[in-house]
Amino acid sequence: MKILVTGKEGQVARCLADRAKDHPKLELIFVAREGTDTVLDLADPDTIRAAVAAHKPDVILNAAAYTAVDQAEDEPDLAMAVNGTAPGILAAEAAKIGAKIIHISTDYVFDGDLDRPYLPSDPVNPIGVYGKTKLAGEEAVRAANPDHVIARTAWVYSPYGKNFYKTMLRLAETKDEISVVDDQIGNPTSAYEIADGLLAICDDWEKGGSKRLGETIHLVGPDAMTWCGFARKIFAESKASGGPSCHVNAISTADYPTKAKRPANSRLEQPA
Repeated sequence: MKILVTGKEGQVARCLADRAKDHPKLELIFVAREGTDTVLDLADPDTIRAAVAAHKPDVILNAAAYTAVDQAEDEPDLAMAVNGTAPGILAAEAAKIGAKIIHISTDYVFDGDLDRPYLPSDPVNPIGVYGKTKLAGEEAVRAANPDHVIARTAWVYSPYGKNFYKTMLRLAETKDEISVVDDQIGNPTSAYEIADGLLAICDDWEKGGSKRLGETIHLVGPDAMTWCGFARKIFAESKASGGPSCHVNAISTADYPTKAKRPANSRLEQPA
């Protein structure tokens, strides 16, 4: 089975590449807006169509996105082009050749007002530009190709790219204490967990199955905690292995204002 993966340098794509050796029947082809033999820029529809036509994959796995949450408030048109419009084009091009599509989405499609974890079936209500554009992408994929899976995830970390986990360890190298928000809660999720979950779906499809086909799923880590709690867990594990650590002070969202409002409750849950 041939799988075209967008966003080659992203956290999920790089973890997919690491795991690919364990899935010999899946041929993963990675593309990006630069640095790959085939260029695929989500902001340029012509490159999307050309890349799909060149490779004729069985599955498109859209792991690329505009993820600068605060910057999206100043660049709504670019964020919408990448997160909202492009996924629909990918899905439509996949449908033309009889291919399936897996599209990665986000907890930010919810407003965070519930007092329990969000289920895939819960009403969406994004509160910022980033979340609104990601919701538009979900809707475009559903409309363009019935053979889809939309996988929402949250608080992604890995050894690659920029993420909270790496930022905390970097700060601990020069600081004795830091302050971290303690009134936003979610599911820290390893990009390897995401990669494993998506590859399991593709393995099933390769064998002729229809696992999760046509569904919106939540693919997140099992434990919910605040950003402050996550930071403390990172430092506890780092200290235990001889790595950097520092004291973490709990603060409120009001103490750390950002351009884009974040959902207070980002917990996601996938029904059994």
